[in-house]
Amino acid sequence: MSTMAAVIIGVLVAGAVYSLLQRSIVRIVVGIVLLSQAVNLTVFSAAGLKEATPPVIADGARTLADGAADPLPQALVLTAIVIGFGLVAFTLALTTRTYQELGDDDIEKFNRTDT
Repeated sequence: MSTMAAVIIGVLVAGAVYSLLQRSIVRIVVGIVLLSQAVNLTVFSAAGLKEATPPVIADGARTLADGAADPLPQALVLTAIVIGFGLVAFTLALTTRTYQELGDDDIEKFNRTDT
């Protein structure tokens, strides 16, 4: 299972780097999304991918059951998803405004914005 996750993470990072090196702003946004998903999957993989009982404390118990999944990486990834969504919404709004002003999403056209 962890080998498959490592391959998927590698493909996501490779796609993200390729997209981030493009001249189009939309492809850069896609690269940011791919990279954030790769990081989320890396956090899950670092915590250990295993089929375990959910991280719920039973009634009357004070700790998690043995073999329960670790809730900390789940909380970190959930927070990262929300922050990533906000980042993507901001970059898409910025991309839309840039396209309205310049008529193109090519980064090389940004040198006209100095005036």
